[in-house]
Amino acid sequence: MWDEWLTKSKPVMPVIVIDDIDTAVPMAQALVAGGVKLLEVTLRTPAALAAISEISRNVPEAIIGVGTVTSPDQLHSALNRGAQFAVSPGFTPNLLAAASEWGGPFLPGVATPSEVMQAREAGFTKMKFFPAVPSGGRSMLKAIGAPMPEVSFCPTGGISAETYHDFLALDNVFAVGGSWLTPPNLMSARNWQAIKDLASDI
Repeated sequence: MWDEWLTKSKPVMPVIVIDDIDTAVPMAQALVAGGVKLLEVTLRTPAALAAISEISRNVPEAIIGVGTVTSPDQLHSALNRGAQFAVSPGFTPNLLAAASEWGGPFLPGVATPSEVMQAREAGFTKMKFFPAVPSGGRSMLKAIGAPMPEVSFCPTGGISAETYHDFLALDNVFAVGGSWLTPPNLMSARNWQAIKDLASDI
């Protein structure tokens, strides 16, 4: 599914924090207009689930997903609101089991080779590398890639507009995640043109 989606979207997934539900649809429209269609709305605010519903209903070009999933209940709630994929900062046996039962695109969070091996044993070959820069960045991803070439990653955490190209250049990176596409100042100012411009620059 990720390969299909990435034929339609640039390989950068904004990590979106929504405080005001009224910003959800225009923000998503701005990102999509800039060519970024993989949108991860994080479960960090009370507005997150409602935002996923609004984007799912009103921005059909968006591929809307949920981030910061830490429990099966959160996963099911987001899927019921229209999320098409899910991302976690880590994983637990219960969360992996719920994601496997669902069978949709799920990125378990990993930061060490042992975690990569555990997630791979559970059937996942695409994962979120988090927090990417504090966990060793490109050097760690290159090191993991040698013994486990069948696994690919979406690194997130500490990646910026200046460094995302370096991560995408790695063979085992299929996309990157970052918050620089929807910074709080532009969101609060409702500067949708500036957000579209940031997406267009990728």
